[in-house]
Amino acid sequence: MRIASFQLAHNVFVAPMAGVTDRPFRMLCKQLGAAYAVSEMVTSRKDLWDSLKTSRRTNHDGETGPIAVQIAGTDADMMAEAAVYNIQRGAQIIDINMGCPAKKVCNKWAGSALMQDETLAIAIIQAVVDAASAYDVPVTLKMRTGWRADQRNVVTLAKQAESAGVQMITVHGRTREQGYSGHAEYDTIAQVKASVNVPVVANGDIDSPQKAQQVLQYTGADAVMIGRAAQGRPWIFREIHHFLEHGSLLAPPLVAEVQRLLLHHLQDHYSLYGSHLGVRSARKHIGWYTHGLPEAKAFRQTMNVIDDCDRQLAAVSDYFERLGQSSDRLHYPESEPVLETHA
Repeated sequence: MRIASFQLAHNVFVAPMAGVTDRPFRMLCKQLGAAYAVSEMVTSRKDLWDSLKTSRRTNHDGETGPIAVQIAGTDADMMAEAAVYNIQRGAQIIDINMGCPAKKVCNKWAGSALMQDETLAIAIIQAVVDAASAYDVPVTLKMRTGWRADQRNVVTLAKQAESAGVQMITVHGRTREQGYSGHAEYDTIAQVKASVNVPVVANGDIDSPQKAQQVLQYTGADAVMIGRAAQGRPWIFREIHHFLEHGSLLAPPLVAEVQRLLLHHLQDHYSLYGSHLGVRSARKHIGWYTHGLPEAKAFRQTMNVIDDCDRQLAAVSDYFERLGQSSDRLHYPESEPVLETHA
């Protein structure tokens, strides 16, 4: 699996997720088997580049390459400037966001809203490719299947994006109208793969090794990208890669390993966000890690009133110590693989 000159170890990737795929999370996922990770989206608005939020999103300290940064916006020149801005801060690959379904993004005609204006979408793609090529940095693109069911235009846009110089295309198997409801479908991703020569990545509802294998076989895609299923379960990348390579399932992780991983994740999280914001924003990660585990609801209620990093770390450590007394391995809820198609 290659993106331009970058040779990746395999084809299991981390999806960009706002508020989730910050530097600590990306580094953890890579440590646990992800071959590639894309940052949270960085705005193309220059007036926000000096904000603390953007400075955190452009922080790549200690991160292994290739470092991929996703940018979002609605103006071709501004997006080109944003590409250069991030390249100068360490980005080795620039990803264009045309897939975000969030209202606050789409209301400004960014994200997946751009798929409604193909002329503007391609102008942005071409401007970013031209700007990045001056630094020999490849550009990738993430899209949905279209704005709504009767406007699935991802194949058309994918062909034009390839012609403009995009070197990898990721498709989430839902329209913007769907948001994250229902099930992702994979026929459209297969159509994109059949229509272009650049690598195509399948995204959407891939939450198990078996499902990853099904999607790769059904679509012919070159790689899979995991999003929500990695929240609280970052070892899913090694599970999927092992299954694709060897055809067998790994045993669930040891409770002691998950305890160690989460404590390290929290400490790295605090270092990026500081103690005041860090202890609060870490709660969502703790909630994901413990979802479905014994006494998790009561533990999360306790966690929500802790406002000190040391106390938060101690509470997490104690919880997993108790969990390890009843079982040496973590048993988390399994999901049934579902492969959706559409007429």
